[in-house]
Amino acid sequence: MRTDVRTTAIAAVRNLGILAHVDAGKTTVTERVLYLTGETHKRGEVHDGTTVTDCHPQERERGITIFAAAVSCVWDGHRINLIDTPGHVDFADEVERSLRVLDGAVAVFDAVAGVEPQSESVWRQADRHGVPRIAFVNKLDRAGADLDAAVASIRERLHPAPLAVQLPIGREAGFTGVVDLLTLRALTWDDGPDGDGFREGPVPDGLRAEAERRRGLLDEAVAGLHPAALEEYVEHAALSTATLAAALRDLTRSGEAVVVLCGSAYRNRGIEPLLDAVTAYLPSPLDVPAVRGAAGAGEASAEEVERAADPDGPLTALVFRVNVGASGRLTYLRLYAGTLRKGDTVLDAGSGRTERIARILRVQADLHVEAETAVAGDIVAVVGVKAARTGATLCAPGAPVVLEPAVAATPVVTVAVEARRTVDTDRLALALARLVEEDPSLVVRTDPETGQRVLSGLGELHLEVAVEKIRRQGLEVAVGRPQVALRETAERGVAGHVHRHVKQDGGAGQFAHVVLDVAPLDVATPDAAAPDGAAGEEGGGFVFASTVTGGRVPKEYVQAVEAGCRDALADGPLGGHPVTGLRVVLTDGATHPKDSSELAFRTAGRLALREALRACRMVLLEPVAEVTVTVPQEAVGGVLGDLAARRGRVQGSAPRGGTAVVTAVVPLAELFGYATALRSRTQGRGTFTTRPAGYAPAPPAAR
Repeated sequence: MRTDVRTTAIAAVRNLGILAHVDAGKTTVTERVLYLTGETHKRGEVHDGTTVTDCHPQERERGITIFAAAVSCVWDGHRINLIDTPGHVDFADEVERSLRVLDGAVAVFDAVAGVEPQSESVWRQADRHGVPRIAFVNKLDRAGADLDAAVASIRERLHPAPLAVQLPIGREAGFTGVVDLLTLRALTWDDGPDGDGFREGPVPDGLRAEAERRRGLLDEAVAGLHPAALEEYVEHAALSTATLAAALRDLTRSGEAVVVLCGSAYRNRGIEPLLDAVTAYLPSPLDVPAVRGAAGAGEASAEEVERAADPDGPLTALVFRVNVGASGRLTYLRLYAGTLRKGDTVLDAGSGRTERIARILRVQADLHVEAETAVAGDIVAVVGVKAARTGATLCAPGAPVVLEPAVAATPVVTVAVEARRTVDTDRLALALARLVEEDPSLVVRTDPETGQRVLSGLGELHLEVAVEKIRRQGLEVAVGRPQVALRETAERGVAGHVHRHVKQDGGAGQFAHVVLDVAPLDVATPDAAAPDGAAGEEGGGFVFASTVTGGRVPKEYVQAVEAGCRDALADGPLGGHPVTGLRVVLTDGATHPKDSSELAFRTAGRLALREALRACRMVLLEPVAEVTVTVPQEAVGGVLGDLAARRGRVQGSAPRGGTAVVTAVVPLAELFGYATALRSRTQGRGTFTTRPAGYAPAPPAAR
């Protein structure tokens, strides 16, 4: 890759997301970033509905971020492409799609609450994508704010090496600034509500000793993690500012440590140092590994190719969002390689069809500025792409490649949706199709028994938002009571189940003989202590193995048996629900020299497992959620009783600044309408958050 003006510009790009638990201050941080970088001339406020990124009417009405919004700004010669992500668990798939195309992230934490449930969830999502992060402890002006406690919670629940590089000046309402431990200088803001006056000066006398002590601890911690820093520390018993900054950059980008800053976004304190940290520590597109994909279009080959962030390389871009509105279809792209020009023809490598780029837009939430070109490292929206879905790879027609998309979450809540007027039936079908096109975590199907259209999503709020979008198009719809997505599993398995598949109806016949052992996934089969060819799914849904010896069943037929078993998992014997948590071992079999084939063994595998499941002791599973409820101390008893009535298992209760935080695991079906019940029980003072906690056996009534 040549070093020219364009590659130098790529080195000054930062693609990052803002991640946090709901109400930790993500959107406020984003608004202050836009204001300080000159992109806006008035600070937007969530409570006033005047923010740039929460631009959808539902976001402004509900006061939460629902849709990931991209904005762009310039700070100290660096172009920052920033995505403000949702914090509510029901919109975790928006976070997942955003993280797939980001190079770094800022994780925002409440200085009072520390690490909250959804903070942990989005952190783990970033771990899976290998996205480097820095942490910003927000709301230091609140009563009960404690930076050290927040850092301790990060260490205990998220990362073993959080490195605080600032020391607060003042506590709670008296918070006025921070001490930068790298330079040992004080950064303070005016006492007024706007906090616009940013000044740098010497460390206050009362904090000098503490600042020097913490700088020494920071040097020691960094030296223990970074070999080059260790050499200097051994020689001088301290680190220079340049060495410390370089080590922090390396540790952040490798994920070995997390730089922690602090401030109060609402009072405009601490945002400038945060922007400096973003440009200093988080990687540019040139600093992250080259993206890898499968060569070829359509049915991609097994050959892998790399595409570095080179503006002169073959075009490679990933679609991470589609927005279908009244003004047309916007397709959001992250460019990994090459240059995209207005009027270019590109290839959708997954489908094999070509698309023409009519316009290229620089994105500022719901505002757009036209551009003639976009280069590697850019995040832009394009007009003219008609069919490419979220997760599609757009590339140069002469150099096809398929990038791995973000995997859509499995829906767990379902409602029936019908048009109130027969004449609106077709319009409803079109509206639902648009919803699914925009949000892959939504699934629409037709119930074969009732003929109703069924909409499935990640939670009650997720479906509420989706239905409201339909209603805002002028459609009157009726919505049924939410239903959860059930699963089936084997509580007790069977061994040595024999199935003989023989079909002879003229011409070539079908013959396959298989013997299966079926067991719950956590029960090891003695004969398969170390099976060959074990295959499993992440999350423990299904494991298949073979212990057949002597070539009694050829390898290609073993794979066909596994495929047939997976086909059988689609509908269980209890109620046609998907089957999970199963271990299947092929222990024996036989073939016919003429009539055996992959089709015969796939059919035998499917039928054999279905028969075996009917012989197993099966149980029904329902989705459960971890619920964190924050209520006044005097309301704890009533809340605990209500959770017990909802079949919840209370895991703990802890005081926090005049309130109590109760954690419980509750069946998702029992949480429908819980927000209203909690407000009524606590006179509007109680709040709760949820996150998925897997599946648990359902009560007999649900079976």
